[in-house]
Amino acid sequence: MGDGAPAARRGDRRSRRTLVYEATEPTPIGVRETLCTLGNGYFATRGAPPEARADGVRYPGTYVAGCYDRLASLVEGHRVENEDLVNVPDWTPLTFRHEDGDWFETPAPDPPERVELDMGDGVLTRTFHVVDAGRRTRVTQRRLVSMDHPHLAALETTLTPENWSGTVIVRSALDGGVTNAGVPRYRDLNGRHLRPAGVGADTSGVAWLRSRTLTSGVEIVLASRTRVAPGPDPSSVRSPVREDHVATDLTLELGRGERSVVEKTVALYTSRDRAIGDALGAAREALDSCGGFDELLFRHTRAWRRLWDACAVRVADEEEQRLLDLCLFHLLQTLSPHTADLDVGVPARGLHGEAYRGHVFWDELFVLPFLDTRLPEVSRGLLRYRWRRLPRARSAARAAGLRGALFPWQSASDGREESQSTHLNPRSGEWLPDHSHLQRHVGLAIAHNVWRHYRTTRDLAFLCDFGAELLLEIARAFSDMAVHDRASDRYVIHGVMGPDEYHDAYPGEDSPGLDDNAYTNVMTAWVLARALDVLRALPGPRRGEVREAIGLDSKEIERFETVSRKLRVPFHEGVISQFAGYERLAELDWETRRGARRLDRILQAEGDSVNRYKAAKQADVLMLFFLLSPEEVADVLRRLGVPVDPDLVPRTVEYYLARTAHGSTLSAVVHARVLARIDRKASWEFFREALKADAEDVQGGTTAEGVHLGAMAGALDLLTRCYGGLSTYDDVLSLDPVLPEEQSAFSYDLRLPGHWKVCVEVTHDHVRLTLPHTEGPALRARIQGSEIEVPPGSSRTLPLRDPPSARS
Repeated sequence: MGDGAPAARRGDRRSRRTLVYEATEPTPIGVRETLCTLGNGYFATRGAPPEARADGVRYPGTYVAGCYDRLASLVEGHRVENEDLVNVPDWTPLTFRHEDGDWFETPAPDPPERVELDMGDGVLTRTFHVVDAGRRTRVTQRRLVSMDHPHLAALETTLTPENWSGTVIVRSALDGGVTNAGVPRYRDLNGRHLRPAGVGADTSGVAWLRSRTLTSGVEIVLASRTRVAPGPDPSSVRSPVREDHVATDLTLELGRGERSVVEKTVALYTSRDRAIGDALGAAREALDSCGGFDELLFRHTRAWRRLWDACAVRVADEEEQRLLDLCLFHLLQTLSPHTADLDVGVPARGLHGEAYRGHVFWDELFVLPFLDTRLPEVSRGLLRYRWRRLPRARSAARAAGLRGALFPWQSASDGREESQSTHLNPRSGEWLPDHSHLQRHVGLAIAHNVWRHYRTTRDLAFLCDFGAELLLEIARAFSDMAVHDRASDRYVIHGVMGPDEYHDAYPGEDSPGLDDNAYTNVMTAWVLARALDVLRALPGPRRGEVREAIGLDSKEIERFETVSRKLRVPFHEGVISQFAGYERLAELDWETRRGARRLDRILQAEGDSVNRYKAAKQADVLMLFFLLSPEEVADVLRRLGVPVDPDLVPRTVEYYLARTAHGSTLSAVVHARVLARIDRKASWEFFREALKADAEDVQGGTTAEGVHLGAMAGALDLLTRCYGGLSTYDDVLSLDPVLPEEQSAFSYDLRLPGHWKVCVEVTHDHVRLTLPHTEGPALRARIQGSEIEVPPGSSRTLPLRDPPSARS
């Protein structure tokens, strides 16, 4: 995987889903712990060893999806309020000591500790030795967070004395004294979100701990069962307790060379869970009814096998396969079938760390396309998270003098804007205004996802239930945001920020925001046109009910039509301008700045401002060509009365590619897609960067704070939807491959309307489609424009009349 990346076994497909770290590996510990996170969509636990405590190097952390808490902090005289994804009580602590020794804290250096992540089975295995007063003990630990039962996790520890016999005490604990301290730049903020709510234990090795978040009042309960299995019972069981900590101490008699296995099984519930009486009762009942480690492991691996069968993307190259599997593994640990029924969005950094405080941004834009064709019920659940927050979004729109709904750039528990009003530049030490809440385009991303989900799944019930209401309310806000300019007879949108994020105001202006951000305006036109399509798609009675429910009258619908045809799109030098007035900005000296990803902080610390320059943190205008096909972009521009020439896309891509710092992992995803049919070699390089963003920590220290979920899902989607030329509209599977030379072939499975499983294989020469035996209809497919049907229980292979390798 490159310098600093984990080694991996070679061999069969299962071994390619295994990462191995040795103690001598150069990969930073924080990155290892993030990449060794285990989760199931309900909660996830970082890969810190069970004897470790947060010490600035190691950082144990467990995060429950959607469990937030709000606290205020005073930093350098500034009151700062944040809502954080809570680091809940630590279920992993386990250590041991000889009867006359100290608690084990550090493995022996020889042989080196070995950590093995089996992504195929979702198991983390750790092997090391402990040496104390000449006594040498081999220790093997296996850990899982159950993909079968979303509330269960387990840790199996095997102790083997190699040169001694005697008494050891094993301590298994639940620790409620944890804080949110996983991101160095947040450590001046108040991170103590938990208060004790009771502990308890019994003589059977069962212990429990209750905590409650300080302001949101969520009760979090852990119950653990620690036992020896198989083997002789411990000679004693003790339960030392503190108000925020409870332990189970097992006294064991070990013989030289004899294995002793300690199993720790944990149930985690919160007061937000459904179908329970109380969280503690549910946790204890779950422990009582679950089997031992091997039974949990069997059910867990079976659940993972089903997910791999449904979602895996298969390639010939072993290194690429391992990277793709890593991306898919962490995507599914954050957003699994268990997520579908939860009230959660897409946390930008997964459930793997505390960067961005666990907030929801627009990353679902990069995640949902992949899920739509594998786990559409998860996509629907994630969109329902947005719909449940419509009341808050409507309030935000009213406060801005608009109808409809304005969604926040950063969202957490209740949908209020979580973006800061000020932020600290660590380079200059100055507090600066934060205008990122002006990224109104997040609503356009949500509307895009609603429409794409409907077109992909053909789920009219989704549209009738809540999808139409969600998209229409977003369209109303952007329609109202557009103001008619009499001089040009165009509609303009003032005071926004685009996806670029570097530019938040015009140079020298006191008021924030930019006018006519091209991405915002073009996508507004697209969304308004889709709003009209949604109204046509709804059955007549339901259409009337939705219109009445939200107060959408004929005059407003007519405005959708008008605005969608008359929004302004700025141009300069024959390319689409990022925003009105962009051409007046200065050119940056890229020779001295190339490679600097955070130009905004660097320039501000030098007394300058990135607002003065034609420089972008990440793709902005080019996002149009990421979300929409060239034909769709051309259709929108023509609808707006803008002439489109064949060279507009490559000319615009080349212009902005030279002026982008790629300060976000998402930028590589976008550029890989937009370059796929223009410059396949450059596209492949960006694809590879997105693919290894976390495996090799390409952003330089960010992976330790959580994975980049959008880049991971985006890389998977690039291979299937971009290079495979995949689209799934109008009940037709369409494929128009554009494989780079570096990729010889790949295959994957899809779930489409009427077809639970469609197997797709793409090479430079042909496409093969296979359907299993079912009672369903034949699959309609279009390969490079040629229509075919694939009956159930058959395969069809079509040669590519215009092979990708033959194209310029």
